[in-house]
Amino acid sequence: MSKQVWKAGNMLYPLPAVMVSTADKSGNTNILTIAWTGTVCTNPPMAYISVRPERYSYHMIEESGEFVINLTTEKLARAADFCGVRSGREVDKWEECGLTPGTAHSLKYAPCIEESPVNIECRVVKTEKLGSHHMFLAEVMAVRIDDSYMDERGKFELNRTGLLAYSHGEYLGLGKKLGTFGYSVRKKKPDRKKRRKSKNKRGSSV
Repeated sequence: MSKQVWKAGNMLYPLPAVMVSTADKSGNTNILTIAWTGTVCTNPPMAYISVRPERYSYHMIEESGEFVINLTTEKLARAADFCGVRSGREVDKWEECGLTPGTAHSLKYAPCIEESPVNIECRVVKTEKLGSHHMFLAEVMAVRIDDSYMDERGKFELNRTGLLAYSHGEYLGLGKKLGTFGYSVRKKKPDRKKRRKSKNKRGSSV
């Protein structure tokens, strides 16, 4: 296998293509699509987003100190793309994409996107000015979920929502399940059919 060496750059894929809903203190709202986001801490729960300062939503997040990370699905692919390439200075993204702003549980300004199966409500605790992008480090204040994806045992079936991923300029579905966390080291359960056959053989020899 031969490989080329390229100049330093960001090639960490796939990424979540999330829609981030924002608001300023005057009540103006917007949605921007972000792929540079992720989890940074479990306790306290914390997440981050990286935003270019020239983006229309930047000053809203800076002013209110709030934003909501809304997970996207295959059904929301067009909206996610639209909110990433069009500016809120020019269009009302809520109206253009047919999205519904909802009231956050724990935030004062930023709305949630009701069509998203998961809304992660965040409050900024620190801003890192890194260069082309500034990173908003935030504490997760609450998580809202679509309860239609709860099963009869009370488990939230997130992977049934049709989550969307972004990789090298393309939007992708997650595809088939390959395993569950820890499956590579989990002991296999004995095959019941083999056990029954083994018992039958032992019984016939008596």
